[in-house]
Amino acid sequence: MSPSSLLTIYDTTLRDGAQGEGVHFSLSDKLRLAERLASYGLHYVEGGWPGSNDKDREFFPEAKKLHWGSCQLAAFGSTRRPDIDPSADSQIRLLLEAETPAVTIFGKSWLLHVEKVLRTTPTENLRMISDSVAFLKKEGREVIYDAEHFFDGYSADSDYALRTLEAAMEAGAEYLVLCDTNGGRLPSEIATIVRAVRTRFPKTKIGIHTHNDCGLGVANAVAAVEEGALQVQGTMNGYGERTGNCNLTTLLPLLELKLGKKVLPTGNLQQLSELSAFVDELANLHHDPRAPFVGRTAFAHKGGMHVNAVNKIAASFEHIDPASVGNHQRILVGELSGGANVMMKARELGITVEEKSPATRDILAKIKKLEKDGYEFEAADASFELLVRRSLQKIPAPFQIDSYQVKVVRSRPNAQETSHATISVRIGKKIQKTSAKGDGPVNALDAALRKALLPSFPALRKMKLIDYKVRIVSSRGGTAARIRVLVESSDGTREWGTVGVSTNILEASALALTDSLSYFLLPRET
Repeated sequence: MSPSSLLTIYDTTLRDGAQGEGVHFSLSDKLRLAERLASYGLHYVEGGWPGSNDKDREFFPEAKKLHWGSCQLAAFGSTRRPDIDPSADSQIRLLLEAETPAVTIFGKSWLLHVEKVLRTTPTENLRMISDSVAFLKKEGREVIYDAEHFFDGYSADSDYALRTLEAAMEAGAEYLVLCDTNGGRLPSEIATIVRAVRTRFPKTKIGIHTHNDCGLGVANAVAAVEEGALQVQGTMNGYGERTGNCNLTTLLPLLELKLGKKVLPTGNLQQLSELSAFVDELANLHHDPRAPFVGRTAFAHKGGMHVNAVNKIAASFEHIDPASVGNHQRILVGELSGGANVMMKARELGITVEEKSPATRDILAKIKKLEKDGYEFEAADASFELLVRRSLQKIPAPFQIDSYQVKVVRSRPNAQETSHATISVRIGKKIQKTSAKGDGPVNALDAALRKALLPSFPALRKMKLIDYKVRIVSSRGGTAARIRVLVESSDGTREWGTVGVSTNILEASALALTDSLSYFLLPRET
């Protein structure tokens, strides 16, 4: 009897992923993520290793209260210890107490680990695998056997590595999962060895678990699937020890869109970008903008020739429809841009301009000159929109800074600094002079500017600065180097970025702040 042809996805973000540096999930986080992964349509979610820590032990009773649908919750652990009965092994007992429908246990495939790490005999290791699987099966669990270091073990002694699989298979394991635990194998090696295992065990479901130490975690998983592997284990966003695990946010689109493997409920692939961002937010990690499929730049186009082609037919420079993974096309504008960049970027902002019009050429010339001076608009859409609207619609500036002065005073050694800004702002024909204190010179300048503008523009109370970044454009000038300031602002419903450049950090900040406030004050259709 042949194994089922259904390809299953096994998520180990909550255990293997949590072993990555900087990744920490609270119990509440683990429960939220487990429920989200189950509702997304994955076949298995591994909740943790109850034999390793209190948090994982506490997770499983709470996880039973969640809605799992067709998803199977799995507990993870190891085979029994040498020379002890499974029923007497405390961590095996904890696996049973987790009361999960599936249990995943790992065992040793590599004699190096058997003899040097476990410090037991090859024969006893085989018994450990067989006894542990059989005991858990007898207790009514679906058993997934992870053959740790399988590819290294196979290369060192293929006969023994295969015997470890045989021990698990004969004891009743549903899956034999081949692990590239050190992440050092090439796709061709993975394919060859998976093929050999499939030949040896034609009636057993084979799985694959890869690490990303050579940057090949996903490629190696794909190679295994192409050779008939029926389970892929991985983590969301590729979290994991060292350089991470097979990245499911990359693998899932490859399986569905490139290999034609239906692994998710209809329509769920379109939620992938949102899920990826949710996992990063829960882990308190920055989202990778260059992640394939789900990253912010995955479908971003900057080169003029590329944008010209994409404007005519998106497939000319996009290998899939971005919407199929919940992402979208982005057009960037810079010194490598052409008229099509300006036209398409303006269109995103609701502004109509022709690709080859004099106005477009004028806007493009201004952008290229500004970029030469150190500006960049990729993270400053609001500054770009202001430039375009002022060029096309001749919108007057709502205010103008005539002058400002900022003082930073430290009254004595080790005393706290105080910052004080005085500013003169022209609003129409009226000149408003104000002063304010701040936590630093930029904060003081911002406070003084807002204080001057609020009587005329009370809506500015809704607006706040949420991020402030400083970059050195060129260090060759030493302390006179050009400084780029990026400011991100919000009014509670929208967020926008602006940019300013100068050899003076205060002037660069003032330019970015002025753009931010001016953008907020743009007349909008209601």
